[in-house]
Amino acid sequence: MVARPKPVQLDDVSKAIIEQLQTDGRRSYAEIGKAVGLSEAAVRQRVQKLTESGVMQVVAVTDPMQLGFYRQAMIGIRVSGDTTAVADELASLSAVDYLVLTAGSFDILAEVVCENDDDLIDLLNRRIRAIDGVHSTETFVYLRLQKQFYNWGTR
Repeated sequence: MVARPKPVQLDDVSKAIIEQLQTDGRRSYAEIGKAVGLSEAAVRQRVQKLTESGVMQVVAVTDPMQLGFYRQAMIGIRVSGDTTAVADELASLSAVDYLVLTAGSFDILAEVVCENDDDLIDLLNRRIRAIDGVHSTETFVYLRLQKQFYNWGTR
């Protein structure tokens, strides 16, 4: 069993910095500093510490449709054998952008982004179902992205 990492204890200032960046990841350190009561240099230092420790990432989120990826889906995967070995192979596929091991009717959920339905079929038949240990799949095709937010805050 993989040990869970001990949760990082954040002070109120670090939480406020994270919330500022969740609202706008391009906000300057100077602006954040004014909002949380620190200097620009102190904010820069804290952001660097938070990113290096893996507590947070600052990334650009794109709209796949505007980049020519017209088919998104969540694939439920049932595995016989070692789920982590299957998950490792799935993680190596460039079309997989989100991957979790689960409990319930599926062992793994994989979100994929493809250019079109033909690419999705190819991914399913030639790549995912060909992985040793994949017993069955069920594909949930996205019709519309209704909500996607990353500003749920901190605790």
